[in-house]
Amino acid sequence: MRRLLSGRRLWLVAALVTLVLAAVAGSFASSEPDGLERTATDQGFDDTAEQHDLADGPLADYRVDGVDDDRLSVGLAGAAGVAVTLAVGAGLFWLVRKPGGRGSDGHGA
Repeated sequence: MRRLLSGRRLWLVAALVTLVLAAVAGSFASSEPDGLERTATDQGFDDTAEQHDLADGPLADYRVDGVDDDRLSVGLAGAAGVAVTLAVGAGLFWLVRKPGGRGSDGHGA
């Protein structure tokens, strides 16, 4: 029986679905402070926060610099974050894979 999706095609579809979900779901993210910011406020040490070196970066504050529409900006930042995470993860898997990971018949050991 033929499989619905081959391994490579399945990974591509999964990555595409993940990117779309990140872009769509990210645009509905709460504008309230995240847990760390909320805890700092509740505990009274939020005024000690300092800007970091990437505070003026293109994806700072969960937004894409230069995109005026808030939902689109946050959605694009979410998709970019997922894309980078997938690329780093795939790169790490590629680096640690076994040499000749498939058996001699091409179907695994």
